[in-house]
Amino acid sequence: MYSYGLLEPGCYYLIQEKPELSISLIKVTTETDQCMYIFTYDDQLSTGWRRKSDGIYDIIECLTDHAVQEWEKQYNSNEGAFQEEEDDD
Repeated sequence: MYSYGLLEPGCYYLIQEKPELSISLIKVTTETDQCMYIFTYDDQLSTGWRRKSDGIYDIIECLTDHAVQEWEKQYNSNEGAFQEEEDDD
């Protein structure tokens, strides 16, 4: 089993926190002595602190700069795709 303490700030990772959970894209943004502040990109962006000792079932890969650029193009172009338009009734 891996832990958040293995991850580097400023990097994007594909991880699986638990065997029964789906793969998630995360970015480590801040590191303290004991914790890391994580952005998680699922249907919606969520943020939160994780202890460096918190377990990760699998660190699948650290994304390359090119992969991050390609993902950002897709993510940003689809940002409003699932939001419903409000009716002006």
